[in-house]
Amino acid sequence: MNIKEVHSKQHAFFNTNKTKDVNFRIAQLKKIKALLKENEATLYKAIYEDFGKSEFETYASELSLIYHEINIFIKNIKTWSKRKRVKTGLANFPAKSYIIPEPLGVTLVIGAWNYPYQISLIPAITALAAGNTVILKPSELPSRTSNIMAKLINTNFPNQYFCVVEGGVEETTTLLDLKFDKIFFTGSTSVGKIIYKAAAKHLTPVTLELGGKSPTFVLADADIKMTAKRMVWAKFLNAGQTCVAPDYVLVDKTIEAQFMDALKTELDNYPKTSNEQKENYLKIINTSHFDRLSKLINHNNVCFGGIIDREARFISPTVLKNISFEDDIMKDEIFGPILPVIAFTNLDDVVKKVKQRSKPLSCYIYSKNRKIINKLLKEISFGGGAINDSIMHLSNSNLPFGGVGLSGMGTYHGKYGFETFSHKKSILDKPFWLEPNIKYAPYTKNKLKLIKWFLE
Repeated sequence: MNIKEVHSKQHAFFNTNKTKDVNFRIAQLKKIKALLKENEATLYKAIYEDFGKSEFETYASELSLIYHEINIFIKNIKTWSKRKRVKTGLANFPAKSYIIPEPLGVTLVIGAWNYPYQISLIPAITALAAGNTVILKPSELPSRTSNIMAKLINTNFPNQYFCVVEGGVEETTTLLDLKFDKIFFTGSTSVGKIIYKAAAKHLTPVTLELGGKSPTFVLADADIKMTAKRMVWAKFLNAGQTCVAPDYVLVDKTIEAQFMDALKTELDNYPKTSNEQKENYLKIINTSHFDRLSKLINHNNVCFGGIIDREARFISPTVLKNISFEDDIMKDEIFGPILPVIAFTNLDDVVKKVKQRSKPLSCYIYSKNRKIINKLLKEISFGGGAINDSIMHLSNSNLPFGGVGLSGMGTYHGKYGFETFSHKKSILDKPFWLEPNIKYAPYTKNKLKLIKWFLE
């Protein structure tokens, strides 16, 4: 595939204005949904071959979210695309003012490997819903899912409108050398900096969905059993390979023992060795990531799990105890099935340590005490989160999803995604039949008085 040629063709096609037709967009969204529905079996097979993701988990954490977003766009883009009247003010009487949402143009979406369908297709679909053309570059690590997306999209859509480019660093570098009207990237903070730097050459706006060490606070009044249930599911979903997964737990010392016991009870539902690997637990994506994660497990700190099998790329759900902020596992985002637990006696002390670190993508608070909950929400900056739950905030398309600081910039999901891939064109619309002489020369004291009266 000639990437530069596809890029040029997309600019030409966008300039035909066909994508600005809302009915055209809706038809394409319906086509994408039908295409995915018709090929679900193939999609399930590909992702299972890549890293053992089951049909249940693929539907629940990937395809269902894609269908949900498509349905939202089909239902709402006619309304969202309409011009919106706003107030004008006396200074421009008798004009009217309105905002026209318009697509940005040719967009580049770079997906991540951990949720290869969801993280690639939702932003791509969002860009199409807003009236843009899209070049999608999925991660090459899950090669079978990348290949099936390329096959389905490139054989059913003209590449001048929607195209998947497969490959690695070389292809991504070629893409980043081109001028896009928007770049959307999901991945690590280190690569996000590379994307941002490349975009700066062309002053291309970017949305960066990155990561970070997302803390979870478990306070003394929390429902311990339910906290453990929800947290274990959220942490070990996708074998911990989730950007919004609880990265570490800060638990009140007075309930530490009970909490650890509750975690163990919940983790009994998960496989303890690779021989009993069940449908609800994945492999690590590749041996490189497996080796990185294995080095983070200090077996002196293992409270539960710690079983590894390099050949099977299996790391059992692992809980670490007696962890401090200075330990190696607390230096970078874990992105795997390892949960360090830090017990605290003074909440303000651990809040201070959290605030000394980079702003995380997510934060979770388990408590019934609204005063403490509000204190933590006020004091700690993070992208988004939940009270008495984990990761489920991203399933609500009425909430913007995105990071802050080193955990990302910009948001998407639902209307927020539509706005991310749109420009709000501001219009002042004035008739010819009246024009006060107040702003024109010669200037007088009386005119100044009138201007002050109008503008103040």
